[in-house]
Amino acid sequence: MTKNIETSCSTSSDGDNWVYSQTVKEHFFCPRNILIDESEYEADGVGIAGSPECGDVLNVWIKVDKNTGRIKQCKWRTFGCATAIASSSMMSVMATENGGMSLKEAQTLKPEQIVERLGGLPDRKFHCSVLGHEALREAVLDYLRKL
Repeated sequence: MTKNIETSCSTSSDGDNWVYSQTVKEHFFCPRNILIDESEYEADGVGIAGSPECGDVLNVWIKVDKNTGRIKQCKWRTFGCATAIASSSMMSVMATENGGMSLKEAQTLKPEQIVERLGGLPDRKFHCSVLGHEALREAVLDYLRKL
């Protein structure tokens, strides 16, 4: 059975000690489009970015609308810090909102765009947004290779 975590949660606790934007907090505590068990999920394209040696790895699964060439679903799972989780969640929202990104738009998504939508990240955490753009690009390339 495919498991998706869809929660209605509150991010109001411990707000005084949180050093990131409210948007980062929301996407960390209530991640969007996360996929825990991909065993029954039929993706059109799969991408992986990161390295287990450094600690951050992101897996992305996409489904593409064959008629429009737009991403209709973008699921993910990451092994990483709060910023990696929030960045992955935001990337998945960006890929699917407003009818979904075209494949070209997804291939040219920049880490800076993810950071901007999150309301900023500390410089030392910028690499977390890079994971999102790299894994999404790999998923699109995987989809295109299968055509």
